[in-house]
Amino acid sequence: MIVAIDGPAGAGKSSIASRLAERLGFAFLDTGAMYRAVTLAALRKGLGSRDVQAVADLAEELTIEFDGKQTLLNGEDVSTAIRAVDVAADNVAVRRRLVELQRQIAAERDIVTEGRDQGTVAFPQAECKIFLTASPEERARRRFEELSNRGEIVTFDEVLAQQDERDRRDETRPVGRLVKAEDAVEVFTDDLNLEQVVERLERIVRQRVQAGIPAGVPAGFRVQECKT
Repeated sequence: MIVAIDGPAGAGKSSIASRLAERLGFAFLDTGAMYRAVTLAALRKGLGSRDVQAVADLAEELTIEFDGKQTLLNGEDVSTAIRAVDVAADNVAVRRRLVELQRQIAAERDIVTEGRDQGTVAFPQAECKIFLTASPEERARRRFEELSNRGEIVTFDEVLAQQDERDRRDETRPVGRLVKAEDAVEVFTDDLNLEQVVERLERIVRQRVQAGIPAGVPAGFRVQECKT
């Protein structure tokens, strides 16, 4: 079974998807980590975003694996190193290669995968699709607290403005555009803590398993089922 979780930046997709996978006993696929791993490898080679073909060729040569919660780049644990790089995700060839790898990783296993186009591009056949989101103010507040806890000096208004720009870019990207799949269940996380969101998503997945609902069922029906 594939559980595809998409949503905007700041919705908590990675933390929630990881915890959900643990609760379900599924594998977890952090697609953002894959793109960061390619970016890290490109930076180490002295390549920039303008070196489109060179980065694409490099992506074809890389081995990206997940060992538990670790991201392995050619066998090296880069889990910490990749968090310091900005993702350049508009390279069509790179996205095509990584979607291919995502499908290989998900083959013949139960998996929770999160990203921006998992339910629309990578896994349109996923049995359960969730669009995880929150109000812009709530997402900005979470990001502001995260940065403040790191000791970074930034204002809430600055974080909100940066987030609004990120949303605009994500919604208009030429590839991997952020869009809710037609058959996805939309879950708002305002006023919910991490455990409450995980519990809600777990109910959604288990209801689908019990009901045996195939992929492609209209979203309205699924939302009604999941809110009982």
